[in-house]
Amino acid sequence: MSDKVFNVLFLCTGNSARSIMAEALLKELGGGRFRAFSAGSHPTGVVNPYALERLEVEGLDSAGFRSKNWDEFAQPGSPELDFVITVCDNAAGEICPVWPGQPITAHWGVPDPAAVDDDQKFMAFSKVFTQLERRISLFTVLNPASLERLALERKVREIGLVQDHQHQAE
Repeated sequence: MSDKVFNVLFLCTGNSARSIMAEALLKELGGGRFRAFSAGSHPTGVVNPYALERLEVEGLDSAGFRSKNWDEFAQPGSPELDFVITVCDNAAGEICPVWPGQPITAHWGVPDPAAVDDDQKFMAFSKVFTQLERRISLFTVLNPASLERLALERKVREIGLVQDHQHQAE
């Protein structure tokens, strides 16, 4: 088995909620096999407090996260990316920078929990966290070193099609 650590960048427009939670989840669930990052096409500059609260509720480290521009990861000297995964529909439709390393790309769109009314935010962030957790758990089971690039790309993209049964019932 390969000792390679795979670099994964999660993208969202504002890099304030979904991509931050995805980064934290992969750091926790990746077992040292993945290095997680997040960024946005138009970062808000502030991490959503509900995202930080959700990480704390789930027992994940909420320190050190910041909302940053995806251009940071397209500069010389940036980590060579193995995967770039969009978690919001807006970012998926934007023209992305050229990433070092010719990463595998996938779209795992999830609803924007920050877009709901304040009295529904806690539940919305909980649902999105659960959906991301399920997808990232499936992702961490993959063994990128043992799969051909096209097969790996297909499997990573299929994870974005996984529907959370709880969300379907609503």
